Amino acid sequence: MRTSSLISRRKFVRRTASSLGLAALGIQLEVRAENSIRHRFLCCDYQGNKVAIIGTDGSIEWEIPAQTPQDCWLLPNGNVLFCHSQGAREVSRDKKVVWAYKSPDQAQCHSCQPLQNGTVLLAECGMSRLVEVGLDGQVAKEIKVASQSKNLSHQFRGTRKTADGHYWVCLMDEKKIVELSPAGDLLREIPVDGYPHAAIKLPNGHLLVTLGTAGKVIELNASLKTIWQLSENEVPGNPLRLPAGCQRLANGNTIVCNYLPGPFMGKQPQVFEVTRDKRLVWEFTDHARFKTLNQIQILDPSTDGKKGEVHR
Repeated sequence: MRTSSLISRRKFVRRTASSLGLAALGIQLEVRAENSIRHRFLCCDYQGNKVAIIGTDGSIEWEIPAQTPQDCWLLPNGNVLFCHSQGAREVSRDKKVVWAYKSPDQAQCHSCQPLQNGTVLLAECGMSRLVEVGLDGQVAKEIKVASQSKNLSHQFRGTRKTADGHYWVCLMDEKKIVELSPAGDLLREIPVDGYPHAAIKLPNGHLLVTLGTAGKVIELNASLKTIWQLSENEVPGNPLRLPAGCQRLANGNTIVCNYLPGPFMGKQPQVFEVTRDKRLVWEFTDHARFKTLNQIQILDPSTDGKKGEVHR
């Protein structure tokens, strides 16, 4: 569909501060969409130093301070798991810390994932390792990862463990994704044209990859051929500045966290959703309360983490 046609058909909906009861705070939210899609979601605000749950009306249902959080999950018990600069925490909805892990002083945690056996997977930049941490807060398993990055804080970004026990690691500065065996052996290297921040293994075996400052999101099939790509200026009003976190929904749509660095901060939507044919159907903008949203988990009832349906 041509851009001009899309713009002419899109319905614009403005929600003002008064409609959300936020006028006293001087907050104004704008949502543009082709239809009435509204999402409830969990997110990390890296430069805003907090983790929050946002309601479908744009209100903050829950939030907690965290130093440069990079990844977050809503757990089946209702608690929130997130990693921050010096480790990870699981926090109850009444904001009590029920589990915590502190990384070594030279480490930075930029990725976390709750695993089926109750442990938590963490990627520790500066340590060149992945760790699985148990309920006692101690390292139960360590996987060394070869990294050639000269900037230790840029060794890893998105890291995930799949049902087969394999690890998928984004070696950001090296412009590649590696697949490791359960024992940590290198199975393959996948070079990419950009700085990978997320590499999500989809149920069909494809990889959904965000490429940071390269301004692209790509989907690779099992043969590593690009079969879908979202380029820098394909979504009206949402040029890709630094696509970081992402999520593939059950309906095939893709959620993109558009981290807004430097001169772009505060000037466009922070998160958006597109269909397979790249139509914008939802976006979120709140520069009054959020700075750089770099990870998101959509919390709609149709997406149930207990059934393994969260692809992010």
